[in-house]
Amino acid sequence: MRIILLGPPGSGKGTQAEFIKKKLGISHISTGDMFRKAIEEGTELGRKAKEYLDSGQLVPDEITVGIVRERLNESDCERGFLLDGFPRTVTQAEALDEILKEKGVELDAVININVSREELIKRLTGRRICRNCGATYHIIFNPPAVENTCDKCGGELYQRKDDTEETIINRLEVYKKQTEPLIQYYENRGILKNIDGGQSIDEVTREIGISLGRDW
Repeated sequence: MRIILLGPPGSGKGTQAEFIKKKLGISHISTGDMFRKAIEEGTELGRKAKEYLDSGQLVPDEITVGIVRERLNESDCERGFLLDGFPRTVTQAEALDEILKEKGVELDAVININVSREELIKRLTGRRICRNCGATYHIIFNPPAVENTCDKCGGELYQRKDDTEETIINRLEVYKKQTEPLIQYYENRGILKNIDGGQSIDEVTREIGISLGRDW
């Protein structure tokens, strides 16, 4: 199967991606993975992407699309793939359509995990990291035995700057601005599957399976 996975930060997309990958036996391809692979292999597009990333700039669409094309041409994608983090805009979605057309294949589904803004903020602002060993906790869902103290090494727990409410609200706004037109684009194509991400992990997984015609 050829699937795109959409979902805002904090939607549980990463957890579901790993499950889908294992169940369907397909490659999970994230934007970060594609960039790292192209850079490690020293491809021309990888070198260009590295220049932008090293200078803190966004990688232009034409380079990103080129790297996606390179990745989808690899043999493991013949069995299918799960795209995560691409496309981010309608322009990128149209470019993906062209790539798939060249390969003579089509998308099977676009899974969109929906979670309320309030729930996303609660999930994302609750994360705490150990300064010493890097262990991750959540003040609601996975709290330490002793407040602000790591269970593993006794180190101090802290909140990362990108986990503050102000930063998270900004990230969610950027995602909404980029992705809402993309959701409409795939809805018009009749392949969008909306999933309630406010449920338990198992329920979300089950609902995704049903949307793909699978009984997980």
